[in-house]
Amino acid sequence: MSSHSQQHFDVLVIGGGPAGMAAAVRASEGGAQVAIVDDNVALGGQIWRGAEHHDRMAASWRDRLKRAGVALVCGMRVVDQPEAGVLLAQANDEISELRYKHLVLATGARERFLPFPGWTLPNVMGAGGLQAMVKAGLPISGKRVVVAGSGPLLLAVAAHLREQGADVLMICEQVPWSSLAAFGAALARFPEKITQALQLKKKLAGIPFAAGSWPIAAEGKKQLESVTISRAGKLETVACDYLACGFHLIPNVELPLFLGCAMSGDFVQVDDFQRTTVPGIFCAGEPTAIGGVESALVEGEIAGLASVGNEREAKRLFRQRGKGQRFARLLEQTFRLRPEFKNLCNAETLVCRCEDVTHSRLQRHTSWREAKLHTRCGMGPCQGRVCGSAVEFLFGWKPDSVRPPIFPATVESLAGVAPAD
Repeated sequence: MSSHSQQHFDVLVIGGGPAGMAAAVRASEGGAQVAIVDDNVALGGQIWRGAEHHDRMAASWRDRLKRAGVALVCGMRVVDQPEAGVLLAQANDEISELRYKHLVLATGARERFLPFPGWTLPNVMGAGGLQAMVKAGLPISGKRVVVAGSGPLLLAVAAHLREQGADVLMICEQVPWSSLAAFGAALARFPEKITQALQLKKKLAGIPFAAGSWPIAAEGKKQLESVTISRAGKLETVACDYLACGFHLIPNVELPLFLGCAMSGDFVQVDDFQRTTVPGIFCAGEPTAIGGVESALVEGEIAGLASVGNEREAKRLFRQRGKGQRFARLLEQTFRLRPEFKNLCNAETLVCRCEDVTHSRLQRHTSWREAKLHTRCGMGPCQGRVCGSAVEFLFGWKPDSVRPPIFPATVESLAGVAPAD
């Protein structure tokens, strides 16, 4: 039988990326008893995973977190809310009941995947996913890699893969040169971003960059052997070992939705102090807008300060946050997906990999709920985290509800049953 524990905190932070770390630090420095819950075994999120030895900013926040005495609840996933002010988290055979006065949601974002013929072949991977696997020890030296999709993440991934010895053959960005030129001009308002861009440019020197380009199909018998690219209106087939593919980022809002937080478009609605529409619950980082690490950090600081009532100090960060919000809007405008992607699938292209649901089967239905009932689309192990954003883009369907378990869980954890004394 699973072990069952109960813990109490003044401020509970869900998510151990930059926003969550910043929120926890500022709340703890304000005298609160604080914990961070993260489903990874170590903090940092996707952006700072394994970066403490070479990223000064990451190292600084980790040191500050340690000094602040924040409790770390790593390797656990929140699966349910049995009552207000209580979250249930699970890791293997351990169930933890986490009670809190204030909650900060810093659940981050994930890559958007768009289906195309062959996208389920082994070695066709998310750009960030491949980067994470390489950080975890996947040998990539000498492997031929095509990086494709949309957004600044592509450049960061390509640079990291090259540093690890990969032969990066090409970077394919779906946005046309005209939009990228406008984006570059707009960066004049963000000097620190220009510095980052120049650093990436140096790391990526010699790698072909193809704007207005995207993958049409991945080919191979047992695993990826080549990818066909639409490049400047012409098709080009490139032999490769890996295709790292991601179409910008989408926020992880399942937990905020489940807790009843109102949305503004695709993002969690917050006020000036990062408060959601649910009393006592704050939200910071990518779930409120995709703006990068600097924006996530300042939002996390504001949320942490506000959670312990230090609104005066939080107000001093409003101007800095405003700059991050402007950059987030620029990213959203620049890397908007082109409508041609709605026609990438053929009839037999899998959209839901967990349940083997093809594009043609989904075309028979008119809503996400109807498709789930008839095809089980989104009901597999990933619970729609991959196919959900794809069907929203392809068909305009949105989930009609978020129900527990938010992640796959044991029956015992859902029942909230503790072992008998």
